[in-house]
Amino acid sequence: MTGLELLAVALGMRHGVDPDHLAAVDGLSRVRPSPLNGVLFALGHGGVVTLLAFPAASLLGRVDLDAFLLLLVAALNLYRLLKPTPPTPPKGLPLLNPLLLGVLFGLGFETASQLSALALSAELSPLRLGAFFTLGMLLVDGVDGLLASRLQNLAKDSRRAEEASRLLGWAVVAVALVLALAELGGVDLEAFALPLGLGLFGLLVSLRLYALRPA
Repeated sequence: MTGLELLAVALGMRHGVDPDHLAAVDGLSRVRPSPLNGVLFALGHGGVVTLLAFPAASLLGRVDLDAFLLLLVAALNLYRLLKPTPPTPPKGLPLLNPLLLGVLFGLGFETASQLSALALSAELSPLRLGAFFTLGMLLVDGVDGLLASRLQNLAKDSRRAEEASRLLGWAVVAVALVLALAELGGVDLEAFALPLGLGLFGLLVSLRLYALRPA
């Protein structure tokens, strides 16, 4: 890979660790556990970035969906936390599709990492830019989705894993609400995005290791 392609991968990884991504993937895994949640989310998001890299993509406009989606993530997970045995969500509910959720997040968010990647389209072809940016997101969000889904599966048979799962659920609710309220209030949290995202990812890994320890 060239230096610009490596930069696109790095920007994708940076974007993948944004707290809104991790809150969405972890939250979706609590409602619909699947090891592919993070992969599909990253593919949907990367597809949007690829389209936006083409000159004609500017005609599509941008949709301000970020606060709504984060509030939905918080509400779904809060419902799961407060209901001891929640019903299985309808399989056809579109917003529980990780690929579609990734697409919607790609349309709604304008973070520095995504905008920086789009700026590279002047030097890289849109398809190459999209592929390498998506690869970076896959490395982060794919691992995150795999860990989150395995934690949910463990929670079915292990009290320790169930406790870890609930703690992760409350963390997802808190992060999603903070981000949504900041967006609605016009507060820029970009400076805190990386440490917050790394903290949420670190919490997920720590809870996974905690769940695997013998009681």
